[in-house]
Amino acid sequence: MLLHFIFVVKEEDLDKRKWEFEYVTKMAQFYKVWIEKTFSQKVEVQADEMIVKSGGRFRIVDTPALLEDHADRGRDIFHFYLTYFRPLWTDCTCEGYFAENFGMVLWSKSPQKDDLTFLMETNCPKVSHELTHEFLRQTGYKNYKELVHDIWDKHLFASLSYEHYDADYNQTEKDALFATLDTSSLRV
Repeated sequence: MLLHFIFVVKEEDLDKRKWEFEYVTKMAQFYKVWIEKTFSQKVEVQADEMIVKSGGRFRIVDTPALLEDHADRGRDIFHFYLTYFRPLWTDCTCEGYFAENFGMVLWSKSPQKDDLTFLMETNCPKVSHELTHEFLRQTGYKNYKELVHDIWDKHLFASLSYEHYDADYNQTEKDALFATLDTSSLRV
């Protein structure tokens, strides 16, 4: 399976956000390893930018436009969009959405350039949330939505720590580069 991360960026922000796309590229490689370890599924990963040109109402990118892009690129590829807008509708408190071979999250823009900690703590866990939904769904896991939301609520409201990983994809408490939701309760 190909998991294709697509960083959706406005044309006028492209140069300012190159460093974020570099992180997305590293994050994609991390998730390749994480998915195999967590869900016992091999995936190939790819990361690209989708540059949105400025101007006019007819250039608005929204969830239906991404679903159309997903269909155009091929529904058999798992496209994961990292967007600058919230999904039109979601039942996920992480501001994400998923469907078969499709995922998207609001990728929060860092207030400071090169703030990898912000990207790790704010965006990376949201990606893991939606990936967990989809990979549990694919394995036929019963009540996968509720399970992921229970774990997420513990992160938000019960001080459950995210799992942190270093640049070599090893779980760590220091020098972390990636963060995911806690998968210790999953029995996949």
